[in-house]
Amino acid sequence: MSSKTLHQHIEITQGVSGTSGWGAALMKLPPSIFYDIKIEEETMNRINQSVCFNNFLRDGVTPERLISEAAKIGFASVEMLPQEHWPLVKEHGMRIAIIGGHGTLTNGLNKRENHNRIEEELLEKIELAAENDIPSLICFSGNREGLSDDEGVDITAEGLSRVAKAAEEKGVNLCLELLNSKVNHPDYQCDHTIWGVEVCKRVNSPRVKLLYDIYHMQIMEGDLIRTITENIEYIGHFHTAGNPGRQDMDEEQEIYYPAVMRATAATGYDLYVGHEFRPKGDPIEALRTTFQLCDVPAS
Repeated sequence: MSSKTLHQHIEITQGVSGTSGWGAALMKLPPSIFYDIKIEEETMNRINQSVCFNNFLRDGVTPERLISEAAKIGFASVEMLPQEHWPLVKEHGMRIAIIGGHGTLTNGLNKRENHNRIEEELLEKIELAAENDIPSLICFSGNREGLSDDEGVDITAEGLSRVAKAAEEKGVNLCLELLNSKVNHPDYQCDHTIWGVEVCKRVNSPRVKLLYDIYHMQIMEGDLIRTITENIEYIGHFHTAGNPGRQDMDEEQEIYYPAVMRATAATGYDLYVGHEFRPKGDPIEALRTTFQLCDVPAS
């Protein structure tokens, strides 16, 4: 039953009974109405939100408090945290959505001389992730250092192809991270969605995807909602932050996150969105505000 229908039903009930007020009207509604409303709300696709661990360990917030408060707020995951804290996350009914897959950000998959090392690191992390119900690993293209974009796609795809089968067998996503090369990571190669998507297409594995960082791609491309919806099949994880400044997603920055989250939910995306900003004030209050901001039903 829609909210409009419910309102009409209440008005009719009020007219028949002669009583006024929502309370009296609600008492006369059949229980099945409330069941229908509950089912409708539960079946609306919502975003699985995750906390990026290190960003919120400040102002005296301990790992124990951060994990506990995240669970109370409603977060589904705490990510990118040391293994010693994984059991506590699980005890609070959450997952570890993603961890690092290999080193390093600047010296990554776009260099063939790194492939043996990265393959070894990723195979080890794939096993670890599978054992601990971690759905995704972060991967990096590395910096260009004079390499053309076409060559970079070829070499990066070669590197990921070496471990794609293992990832498929274990059910772990390899998420190549999109970062901006304009402000934070000069010369990083995987700095546009089209480049990352081409790598995914070359590897042609359901387990090779992108980590779409909304903050970074706002800097490089903008056009967030269209880009996300058109390429959602290649996205395995999201990160957020306000731009400019990489801080809270408030009215002092330019990205309207409720609309972005609503459009993302509408695609049927069922993995995770990790919040990776630096809070301006109290970290727990920032998480609470952010969760409410992004806890929107699909459009």
